[in-house]
Amino acid sequence: MANMPVSTALSSGATNIIEGEWPDRRLTLVSRAELWSYTATAPRAQALIYAGGGYTSLFIDKEGVEVALWLNSLGIDAHVLVHRLPGQPDGKGGVQPKDIALVDSLAALRHLPTTLPLFHVGLSSGGHMAGVMACQTTGTDVRGAIIAYAPLNANHRRHKYPEGKPDYPPVEKQDFYDDWPIGLSGHPHAIPKMPVFLAYALADASVPIQHALSFIETAAAQKLDVDAHIFGLAPHGFALRSTTGSEASWPTLAADWIERHL
Repeated sequence: MANMPVSTALSSGATNIIEGEWPDRRLTLVSRAELWSYTATAPRAQALIYAGGGYTSLFIDKEGVEVALWLNSLGIDAHVLVHRLPGQPDGKGGVQPKDIALVDSLAALRHLPTTLPLFHVGLSSGGHMAGVMACQTTGTDVRGAIIAYAPLNANHRRHKYPEGKPDYPPVEKQDFYDDWPIGLSGHPHAIPKMPVFLAYALADASVPIQHALSFIETAAAQKLDVDAHIFGLAPHGFALRSTTGSEASWPTLAADWIERHL
């Protein structure tokens, strides 16, 4: 079992119920936003981590806590965000709005100290959230965003790949993807202006490589600072557990990238 984090409630709401056992715990209903903080010895930086789960759940260990512990090993304080999910019950008879994950992410950012440089880190849909946060103007010393196998832009209703793909339920989730097509030319508010590290799987059926390619095309045209790594045989959701293919090198590449931006 991972070391117990310092947990901070960022909103009101009932206690969250975590399903499963370490290291495969999951949240399918998030009643209140929380920040789980894992501290490093003599930290040089800090990271805000967004776990994936398609905005309908959170794979809190595989794409949250395990990432935090890896970052701790690099001398980085790591804060895993448990954010509420669009379209889920809000505890007041309604549902959470489309931008509730962004509301909670900004609340988490306000909670963090300003004395350490910050990285946004997200995997899968959490990578989309990291991309959204990389587009915000906050005055914080953010050095960049690490994004892995994330549905950045090709879930937008008008830019879907493959074409004709059905809209995602609930409607609030689809609306959030439409509001934030990260790195897509023609949507300047959704183009990060900070350094970005991308890690993708070439044959990923869940998140097609077109999400990354559209961002790369924009980065080339606008001379953005984007490093992109594409692994030929990696599965979707490779995270830190897939060690039999070339994708096993991505944490080392990301650690070097972090050093360069510190």
